[in-house]
Amino acid sequence: MSRRHQLLLEGLERLRERYDARYLESDPLAFPHRYQDPMDREVVGLVASALAFGNVASIRQSLERLCAWMGSRPAEFAIRLSVGPALRALGGFRHRWIDARDVVCLVRWAGLMIQAKGNIGAFFAEGYVAGDMAGSISAFRERALRLDHGGVYRSRRLPRSAGVRFFFPSVLTGACKRTNMYLRWMARPDDGVDLGLWPFVKTRDLVVPLDTHIYRIGRALRWTRRKTPGWRTACDITRSLSRLDPDDPVKYDFALSRMGILHDCPRHRNGLSCELCELRRSLRAR
Repeated sequence: MSRRHQLLLEGLERLRERYDARYLESDPLAFPHRYQDPMDREVVGLVASALAFGNVASIRQSLERLCAWMGSRPAEFAIRLSVGPALRALGGFRHRWIDARDVVCLVRWAGLMIQAKGNIGAFFAEGYVAGDMAGSISAFRERALRLDHGGVYRSRRLPRSAGVRFFFPSVLTGACKRTNMYLRWMARPDDGVDLGLWPFVKTRDLVVPLDTHIYRIGRALRWTRRKTPGWRTACDITRSLSRLDPDDPVKYDFALSRMGILHDCPRHRNGLSCELCELRRSLRAR
């Protein structure tokens, strides 16, 4: 390993030591951590990652309501969900453009996955191909979208405009940030942050969840030269991280995203020296 890579690795490790489980409350991952049963964590993790867009306050507000709605046993709730009462219970729920129908459909599908395969992980595993995360995510998406919505939407078939489709994005049209986030939570070993529920998924296959913060940091550290975020950009950044740890390239994602989200990394070039500045200096080492 070159001196530059060694210095960068040391900087990332310091960052990871700083932004550890103490910072979970700033992340939607805090919600599945509230539960002990692995199946409950799967269900709440699916919902929490699906709604992980918008500002932190609105995400927390939406997830607090949904966790109260699902109760203490979310997996059992999902299996037994009745569409009519569920829609009435959620009333006028909205998270940005997502409404009660979309969330009810997502939780219903979680229940159908559990009923069909025993848990959500086993449902994902049927389409998982080691070494091909793009194909694995595509298979998960396609199989999920074929599930019965049970009358959540008016038309018999799932409408093209159904908001639940947003929860299962395509690698052809975006970076699949929220799906990659959910997979990181489920697949990475339990280190106090991630949950380690799906050991069958190789951590080397995981792709970094690409949000605006990771994209900005990735560009600053020359992990990608692409000028627009997307699946290929996420893969670029992941490949750069794999040079530092080929077996677990996304283990720095939580710390890097905390650095961006918590504003410890100024966006303006003339800002005070920050942790990103320290990481960038390692790239200039000889």
